[in-house]
Amino acid sequence: MPDWFFGRSKPADEDRFRDDPFAAADAADDALTDHDRTHGDNGRGAPGPGDNQPTAVYTLGRAVEPADGPEPRRRPPVKVRPARTADSNLVAPPVLQDEEMVDVARRASEIASAIGSVILGKEEVIRACVVALLAGGHVIVEDFPGVGKTLLAKSLARSIDCTFARVQFTPDLLPGDVTGVTVFNQKSGEFEFRPGPIFANIVLADEINRASPKTQSSLLECMEEGQATIDAITHPIAPPFMVIATQNPIEYEGTYPLPEAQLDRFMMRLSLGYPAPEAEQDIIHEQTSHNPLAELRPVLHGSEVLAMTQAVSRVRVAPALRSYVVDLMTATRQQREIYLGASPRAGISLTRAAKALALLRGRDFVVPKDIKDLAVRVLAHRLMLSPDAKVHGVTAEAVVARLLETVPVPQTGG
Repeated sequence: MPDWFFGRSKPADEDRFRDDPFAAADAADDALTDHDRTHGDNGRGAPGPGDNQPTAVYTLGRAVEPADGPEPRRRPPVKVRPARTADSNLVAPPVLQDEEMVDVARRASEIASAIGSVILGKEEVIRACVVALLAGGHVIVEDFPGVGKTLLAKSLARSIDCTFARVQFTPDLLPGDVTGVTVFNQKSGEFEFRPGPIFANIVLADEINRASPKTQSSLLECMEEGQATIDAITHPIAPPFMVIATQNPIEYEGTYPLPEAQLDRFMMRLSLGYPAPEAEQDIIHEQTSHNPLAELRPVLHGSEVLAMTQAVSRVRVAPALRSYVVDLMTATRQQREIYLGASPRAGISLTRAAKALALLRGRDFVVPKDIKDLAVRVLAHRLMLSPDAKVHGVTAEAVVARLLETVPVPQTGG
């Protein structure tokens, strides 16, 4: 190499290298050739062991063989893989057998019946809650006080033999109260991790909007990735894992509305509403004569729920229906009433929920009705209305219902 490459005095004509980088490379090539011709390749003035062999000089990525050397060695051909497509790389899962579908539907019916023995007159809401459980999603229940939001979550947890934890969200709740903390054990002289309630299989986040945004954000990683990072150490959360959050849409004093990033992680937003007069009479009789929640016994084990979730992933979705879901997501982003449309996560959640509903209906494939029956519950809470739409009383549910009527439905669904 030339001396000025090592910080020594530069040649007088150094300016010619400023605008032509290849001239500098050629100068280095000539200097290296002269140096090897005089001193040999080993740099000690004596011929090196490989001095008689042709040597390729690499300058700025170019390999230059000596003019009088043998034929350069050819590099092996590079194998170019074909372009990867969305369907060509997907390994088809095993086809669901009729016995498996019947078994999953029967077990899901047992869970719904167990919850229905406590929550009376709300079969559609219970079914949606079971669908979210099997689809691996989370649920936010938003309704008036005293209609059974907490009771619904506790009934679902008691119907399954798994771990359950309840967190009462308050303004002074800290993130460590949810995810856990690392404490110093004086006996062992080491730090040990004490997991928080988020590591249960079913977690009830009661009145989630009363906690500070800092505490609410502690659920983001847990709900999306099924893990919690504390003190730079990531702890996985054992499946099945489901967060059921409740909030009151009436009392906003002293509350912190959930941001869109938090709402987007909930698969569904459910609302119980007031019961029918006949059902309310039965509720009063049941709750005043005995405690139906205390008498509720598990009907399934957590491992069985996990097996049902894996069966849901094997339900087939035709390409036409995937395109239909994308069309729905795109339509939400093109409406004047909507300031923020549905994200790709919304399309994933809608597809997963539709697959679970199809399996509960005894099919191993999704049809358009499965998507349309769940679209409002899955999409409405993810949409942010424009100020003009809020002034005119437009609701997100009404916008989604209108899109379901205007977006073309594919003719085939399985």
